[in-house]
Amino acid sequence: MGKKKNLLALAAYGLLSGQAWSFDLSQAYSEALEQDSTIRGVRAATDARRERLPQARALLLPNLSASISRYRNSLERTSPDSSGQPVTSDLRYTSRSEVLSLRQPIFRLVQMADYRQAAAQVEDAEAVLERETQNVGVRVSGAYFEALLAEEHLALVLAQKTAYTTQFDAAQKRLGAGFGMRTDVDEARAALDLNVAQELEARQSLDFTRRQLQSLVNRPIDRLAPLDPSRMQLARPVPDRLEDWVERAEANSPELQSLAAQVEAAKYELEKAQAGHYPTLDAVVQLSRSDSDTVTSVKTRYTNRSIGLQLSIPLYSGGYVSSTVRQALAGQERAQEALEATRRDLGVRLHREFRGVTEGVLRVRALEQAVRSAEQVVISNSRSFDAGSRTLPDVLNAEQQKVSAQRDLAQARFIYLMSRIRLQALAGGARAEVIDEVNGWLVR
Repeated sequence: MGKKKNLLALAAYGLLSGQAWSFDLSQAYSEALEQDSTIRGVRAATDARRERLPQARALLLPNLSASISRYRNSLERTSPDSSGQPVTSDLRYTSRSEVLSLRQPIFRLVQMADYRQAAAQVEDAEAVLERETQNVGVRVSGAYFEALLAEEHLALVLAQKTAYTTQFDAAQKRLGAGFGMRTDVDEARAALDLNVAQELEARQSLDFTRRQLQSLVNRPIDRLAPLDPSRMQLARPVPDRLEDWVERAEANSPELQSLAAQVEAAKYELEKAQAGHYPTLDAVVQLSRSDSDTVTSVKTRYTNRSIGLQLSIPLYSGGYVSSTVRQALAGQERAQEALEATRRDLGVRLHREFRGVTEGVLRVRALEQAVRSAEQVVISNSRSFDAGSRTLPDVLNAEQQKVSAQRDLAQARFIYLMSRIRLQALAGGARAEVIDEVNGWLVR
């Protein structure tokens, strides 16, 4: 009864302290969306770019301004009198004026094109945000599985160390009993020494990969939920045709959507440049009032109300407008070629990840069989060694082959998982869907 209470207390403490559950992939992705500095910077950049649209709209709306001035003037005037003698007089007075002006653009091609360009630039920013959000899933998954692979590697090295230590102890006992060989002891010792160096390297790799993941989620990580091979579903992509994935990517890829928006923005940049040849037309309403505005109107007040149109016609600007048109044409061509180059490169990347999934299924299954065979070889060599028909180096080599096969299998599984995640990200699929699916194959 007391033991049961102790176990319940320990479980309760674990739940309260947050140590009862391992840190899984979905948690890592969720926290990285909030904590990763890269995505937070992109969100801030997107918020800044969104303000481009109301700024461009403001240039098409009425502009109301007011100005008020007040001056204290001291005028010294010298003029001849009736006899021709100069007479100096000093005049001091206050002048002031108030002007209220309303201007409504009627025809301004530059501002109209600028507003449409701003809409395209906001669309570009939104697509960049979506692309970087997809990349967070890829980066977190990569860091998570690199850390898991480092853990797997360390576990294999430690298991290998246990096997080598057992062989070394057995070789020493046989040598001490008088029926062993010194060569067996030396072989086992050499293998054990090499394993110590491998363990140090594995621990260093584990620490580095953990820190990589910690930098994304901005929190310390004690344990990661490991992969359960029995839950892992090895399946080909759905749909199972590369052409369907390419078609889906061209329709939904945020990377292509961003570049398409840049092409649209470049088109409106060209319209803005061409608009430099066109006149502008504004409606202007103005109310002004002045008091003693000039030296000839001292103590005189004027009130003026005016309404009308203001037309401005560009005549010659030294070739500036023609130069900006040529520059905008080159910029538009650059944006179009960048879009085409990315579309082609996206097809190549989709092909690589598609094959990573399809061939990954076969590779994982083949390595699973290789591990089973390697384990059987270790058993057979151990029994043959005990019977005297195999040497200790044969046993050590068999153990090394088994560990190599297990390491290759773990790496193949993680490559397969990353190919699935990257394939969905490249095609612009649901961000968390594939991550939640893979997360279901982990053990908490």
